[in-house]
Amino acid sequence: MSKKPEQGKEKGRQNPMDPSAMASLKHWGDPLDLPGESMREEVALDCGWGRLIFGQTFRDPKKLAQLLRLEREGRRDIALYVREPHVVLSYAPQDLFMDPSLTYRLDFSNYEERGDFPEGMRIRPMTGEDDQRRINRLYMARHMVPAYDGFYSKLPDKPELTVLVAEEVASGDIIGVVTGVDHREAINDPDNGCSLWALVSDPQAQIPAVGEWLSRALIELMRDRGRAFMDLSVMHDNHAAIHLYDKLNFEQVPVYCLKHKNSINEKLFIGEDPEEELNIYARLITKEARRRGIGVEVLDAEGGFFRLSLGGRWVTCRESLSEMTSAVAMSRCDDKAVTRRLLQKEGLRVPEQVVVNDEADIENFLSRHQEVVVKPARGEQGRGIQVGLSRVDEVSRAVESARTFCDKVLLEQCVSGDDLRIIVIDYKVVAAAVRRPPKIIGDGEQTIGELIDRLSRRRAAATDGESTIPLDAETERCVSRTGYRLDDILPRGEWLQVRTTANLHTGGTIHDVTGELHPVLSSAAVRAAKAIEIPVVGLDFMVPDVSGPDYAIIEANERPGLANHEPQPTVECFVDLLFPHTRSQNKRSDM
Repeated sequence: MSKKPEQGKEKGRQNPMDPSAMASLKHWGDPLDLPGESMREEVALDCGWGRLIFGQTFRDPKKLAQLLRLEREGRRDIALYVREPHVVLSYAPQDLFMDPSLTYRLDFSNYEERGDFPEGMRIRPMTGEDDQRRINRLYMARHMVPAYDGFYSKLPDKPELTVLVAEEVASGDIIGVVTGVDHREAINDPDNGCSLWALVSDPQAQIPAVGEWLSRALIELMRDRGRAFMDLSVMHDNHAAIHLYDKLNFEQVPVYCLKHKNSINEKLFIGEDPEEELNIYARLITKEARRRGIGVEVLDAEGGFFRLSLGGRWVTCRESLSEMTSAVAMSRCDDKAVTRRLLQKEGLRVPEQVVVNDEADIENFLSRHQEVVVKPARGEQGRGIQVGLSRVDEVSRAVESARTFCDKVLLEQCVSGDDLRIIVIDYKVVAAAVRRPPKIIGDGEQTIGELIDRLSRRRAAATDGESTIPLDAETERCVSRTGYRLDDILPRGEWLQVRTTANLHTGGTIHDVTGELHPVLSSAAVRAAKAIEIPVVGLDFMVPDVSGPDYAIIEANERPGLANHEPQPTVECFVDLLFPHTRSQNKRSDM
């Protein structure tokens, strides 16, 4: 990170928090009279996801309202620093609304640097088309508006914009991005400010504090350019973000934001969703249904049950499980041994598997396979599964543990490779993602148990509480295999995998690979769905390479979490299946 410039806090410098001295803060009456300053007029800056409209550059509120009404479809325009926003709203009350966000400002003279930059991550300016593709995928995964095609190629000609990315060193994955706007370059700002926009971190990132370090990198870059302060806008109920900005010494300022009403920000001006109590897997489906004019009735929010209705036809669902999945198909998925037999009969590749009856079964199976998997024949969300066992005693203990979930316990050949989930809807592949077990990175200060707890809290926050890492016997076993204990301090920069399975509900992360999937894997997934006779299914593969033809199918899930596969259109395809007449004519073609 850069060092603080020597200029420091110059003598006579204006207070950036003073509304009577700052053009950006004076939100009433006439504009400030600033002799010698020629601020540009009526500025709307193209930021890729939409326009940032500088309200302080408009003298006529009607013109500002008219400009906001010209928002392009699929974009998200934001008018900030608006004087007398209620007057602007009066010119287009049906089209505009006041955004329930708060504006925060950091006076750079109050900024305190932090030196312990995390191992395993670097921050750099974005470069090239490959960066644009990965950045947009990250925005879409967070339900944010991506930049339009070709926007980032214009950045060399836009000195007012800076885009920084955070990259995981080991994998090269982009795990965060932030955009900075230099107000001096954009509007010849007399206040000498800048702002932070579109900060996002990968919900699957296992390096901590990505958002904080991106913010710090941008703050220090803008400070070293000679800017006086940085602004940002944050939703009033985004408590995690507000906590971060408080930590960085940002203070709230009286700046208001206006937006155009559109489908992207609909929830901000129509109130709470009637399905708010549903979990994220059900809620995404009901939101898409309501968008198409399909009625939604919540039957049991805690269980994820709801009913969709349109034109006298209704379908009851439990998340992605609907009445279109027969009881027979569901029972085939429910028993992993039955699933395997059906797939093997179809000629698909599956690992060897046996039902455990006694210790002789364990000894016999271990004599043929160096490592095995123990799993209950029935169950979901990774409960009772232990992977990579090689001794009779640990297999026996795992079998007893699995029996607490199901009397019938299976031994399965342990297949190496990536854990791949393929979603098949209406017998077409709509998404594929590699799932990875949770891992922590040491900081040389916290214990392994503390690092796991910290990662677990981040995973819970990123998944609406659906993903956490249990500090149970399986986690302890996984850690102890590496020679550590939970109360040991992990050396700084060292990575440690803390679960053997990649199940999302026990802290695993998911990474979209739909565009890389080999045709043999796609074909195998469709054949498996047809063998089970199930219209919606998540199939778990083990593969050495998603772009290659080798695989083994581990199991099938009759109620896959569609929320885990953004930005692929899994939810849209599911609603298409239930109500085909509501399908968009402009939807992308099937894979």
